[in-house]
Formats: sequence, structure tokens, C-alpha cells
Amino acid sequence: MYKKIRIIAIIAVVIFSFFVLTSDMDTTIPLPFPLSTSNSESDSVRILAKNLDKPRAIAVSEDRIFVTEKGGYIRVIQNNTLLESPLAIFRPANVFDGGLLGIALHPDFSNNHYIYVFLTYEDDGLLWNKIFRITESENKLKNAETIFDKIPGSKFTNGGFIKFGPDGKLYVGTGTVSELSHLPQDLDSLAGKILRLNDDGTIPDDNPFSDSPVYSLGHRNPQGMTWDDKGNMFAAEIGPEKNDEINLIQAGKNYGWPEQQCSGNDNFEDPILCYDPSIEPGGILFYSGDKFDFESPFIMASMNADNLYQVDFEEGLSSQKSILSGIGRVRDVVQGPDGSLYVITSNTDGKGFPDRTDDKLLRILK
Repeated sequence: MYKKIRIIAIIAVVIFSFFVLTSDMDTTIPLPFPLSTSNSESDSVRILAKNLDKPRAIAVSEDRIFVTEKGGYIRVIQNNTLLESPLAIFRPANVFDGGLLGIALHPDFSNNHYIYVFLTYEDDGLLWNKIFRITESENKLKNAETIFDKIPGSKFTNGGFIKFGPDGKLYVGTGTVSELSHLPQDLDSLAGKILRLNDDGTIPDDNPFSDSPVYSLGHRNPQGMTWDDKGNMFAAEIGPEKNDEINLIQAGKNYGWPEQQCSGNDNFEDPILCYDPSIEPGGILFYSGDKFDFESPFIMASMNADNLYQVDFEEGLSSQKSILSGIGRVRDVVQGPDGSLYVITSNTDGKGFPDRTDDKLLRILK
């Protein structure tokens, strides 16, 4: 059973953060020189692409890497080279936490070439989000259709992470419309939820609420999802200045926002980890490859703490160690078919300190 851990001792966190960021002893992978200043590579890390514009999410196939840029581009990296022409160009709403966000490949992508993306748009002065299913052919857009629409949008807490689960269903993290909104507690609203969809956008018959795409509710700003080797689902969520959460997601459960932050109300689920102060988690990953001998199976991107961490969700803070630092804000992390890790930075998002080659896509080799 996963322990419920709340990190409230600010002094202890500051001391721990200083130790993690400065100690080589707690680094599983040899760190490169800080790429944000030197743009150097090492034997452990390779830069695959530079000058990405506000990248948001990564998807990896057998032979290519796809990256969304917030402004509406889907970029393709093939043979370790960023292709000059984007696969597709959209015209999303220009808001701080909206745009072209999440991306996921269909489990049978090698045959059907389906790519799914989450996009923010404006209609009659209101922000909304929709999910496109794209069909690509040789890195060109062949077809794009909207399979799910009218997810309430937000300027600052938009969610937008999408991923296929081990059950073959598409999971979608949606944000809350505003800090004062109670829509995450309203089952008739799609805001502040994790949704579960069939690959064509229809509602699965075995969802926890009849005729509803809602899988869980009471979320503020989900940013990453992963599943462990037992099928347990986890989601990373950004809190308001503090109280970031890692939650064990269960069908039909309520995670409390905005009535609860982290813990304190028996009517809601407590997170397995709560961060105070904030580390601003991005993508999370349960590592299942054999390329690395990690002490802890979960890998977590952190934007505010400027690190890629390994962490054991059962052991909590004491298990958290830096894998990669010195590259600034880390937005997303995914595992490639060969067990390598792929990471994108988020220094051009308006909250970082970009250098002349940001943002970057990196591959961690060993």
C-alpha cells in the first residue's frame, strides 16, 4: 500500500534540495556540463534538437520522435536530426498555459499512423480544448479529425497531458477554469478531470460513471501520467504555488480540488506525495527498460526544481535523487523502444532563463 506522505518541513526541503542539486554522490547518471551555459554533450547525454519553441510533450515511435510546440507545430526528429518542415501546423489560442499541448501515438501506430494531440482554441471569447486524431504519412499530414471537443479551457491551468494506458484507452488530463471554480467537483463538467476515451473519442462502456468520459475528478492541473508494471495509474499535478501532488488514480475517485489540497478531508483521496514548496512536476514515467539500473522505478520531470529525478513513490522524499540537472526547466520525459530516456526542456515558456539554443530535446544514453 502506498504511503501518504506530506512534505511540510520547509527547512528540511531546502536542505534536501541543496544536497540533491550539488552532490555528485546522489547522481545515478554522470551529469554533463550545464547545457544551459555550455551547450556541451557528454557520453551520457546527447542533444538531438535545439531551438525548439515552447515544446510541451514528446511521443516516441520505433524510428521517430514527435514533439509538440505550444504555438501549433508538431516537430519530427528522425535519424537524430530535427526535420526542417513540421509534420503539421495548427493555429491554437495564444494563452500562457494553452496551445498545442499533449501528444500520444496510437498503440498500433506502426500500422495505422494515428497521432493524437490536445489543442486549445477560442470560440466567442471562450477558451476550449479539443482532441485531434491525425493520420500521418512520411512525416506529412494526411488527415486530421476532431474526435473529442468542448473541454473547458484556461489561461493558466489547462492540463492537456494525454497518454494511452495499458488497456488501450486514451487518458486525458484536464485543468480547472479558474482558482475559484468548483467545476472539478461537478460531474457534468469536463474541467478538472481525468477522462478515459476509446481511440475514436467515444466513451468506453466500463467507465466508472454511466455515459460519461470522466474517470476521476477533483484535479487542478494534471501534467503527467504513467502506469507501473501492475497496471496502477499515477498522475502528477501542479498546485497553486505549493502542494503539488502525485496521485494514485483510481476509477471514480475524487481528489479534492478545490475543497482539499493534499489532505485534510476524509471525503477525498490523499496524494501519495505532496510537495510544499512547489517543484512544479511535469511528465512522469515508470521505467520498464533494462538500459539503466535505477534504484527507484519512477522518473519525474521538474520545472521549478530544474531537475530530472528518480523517486520511489512508496519511500517518498528520502528516495528522490537527481538524474540530470544543469539544463533548466524539464517539461517531459518518455522512454524509447530501446530503453533510452528522452527529455525536453521548458526554458522558453515564459518562466525560464533560455540560452541562445533553447529549448532542447535530449536523449539520455547511459
